[in-house]
Amino acid sequence: MQQPATDHAPVFDGHNDLPWALRQDFGYDVAAAALGARQPRLHTDIPRLREGGVGAQFWSVFVPSTLAPAESVVATLEQIDCVRRIAAAHPDVFALARSAEEVREAAARGRIASLMGAEGGHSIAGSLGVLRMLAQLGVAYMTLTHNDDVPWACSATGEAMAAGRDTGLTDFGRSVVAEMNALGMLVDLSHVSPQTMEDALDATSAPVVFSHSSARAVCDHPRNVPDRILERLPANGGVLMVTFVPKFVSESCREHALAVHETRLSLGLPVDFHDVAPEEDPQAAAEFSAWLQSHPAPEATIGDVVRHLEHAREVVGPGHLGLGGDFDGTVDLPRGMDGVAGYGPLLSTLAERGWSREDLDALCWGNALRVLEGAQEAAA
Repeated sequence: MQQPATDHAPVFDGHNDLPWALRQDFGYDVAAAALGARQPRLHTDIPRLREGGVGAQFWSVFVPSTLAPAESVVATLEQIDCVRRIAAAHPDVFALARSAEEVREAAARGRIASLMGAEGGHSIAGSLGVLRMLAQLGVAYMTLTHNDDVPWACSATGEAMAAGRDTGLTDFGRSVVAEMNALGMLVDLSHVSPQTMEDALDATSAPVVFSHSSARAVCDHPRNVPDRILERLPANGGVLMVTFVPKFVSESCREHALAVHETRLSLGLPVDFHDVAPEEDPQAAAEFSAWLQSHPAPEATIGDVVRHLEHAREVVGPGHLGLGGDFDGTVDLPRGMDGVAGYGPLLSTLAERGWSREDLDALCWGNALRVLEGAQEAAA
């Protein structure tokens, strides 16, 4: 397999939203996306995956949490179909995988192991039967919520938290966790509230992942993970896969994003860019454009990502860290990151700061593979 310049293990990334980007920008036309060449409309393409040293990828089969339950299931199936068609269109590059053994086999053949993660419990529409079928179709993790609450789990950014109530998991939510354990699916705690994190860690019999979250002690965004939760990861065996989203890694970017959100709300403009946006009022859109010109967004840097990784390493140790870039799930990236090729500069910076080859290998590959294997062992 092609190795990155820093000579570390391949990158096993926890979260990439390419399938949703293909829906939004290309109407699921995989051929039109031309992933075999550098694709300026996307963060992800084959040349940059190779340049970034990606050896395994959890592709998010995301659908917006604003969809009706039945629509969520249909849209999730379309996302799964998209991942399968990407792999079929480039069989010399991608190999579908579900287990740790299949990941290793793909790597041995020089392919990028392609796994799937469902981003939000709304994708199962309250049905354990749907959850079991997603597992049958190859979905290897499910994030318990996305940006909104589900009837059985509280989101970090949902209505309950906005009202000051962290309701955690219900009894049905605990049964979802138990069923995921039985299926060998990883329980993903990105996006969920602190009490949901606590409840899931209490309920699970397998290691958990945070597929794309960073450290709340470094950047006070509700999507990040408090230290008191991180401190539980070693006993659980789980992994925090640090993400690169500017508003999650930089305080100045977080503050600007909050101001953007409040300004768009005040103008009656849509605020969730994951959704298919309705027609915007032209006057309101012009007012927002003028506001944005006078309030330019600050830039995050690779150094911001490094701070999260080094803080988390102090809290949990090098055996419980991974990378979850969230490429194609965010508009902006830290300065110096050219899409999925951006792992190289990040890992070079960590090496320059004294991270050992052993720690880099664990960060990139070993820890993610271990939790995937741990979920399968717990199921067995």
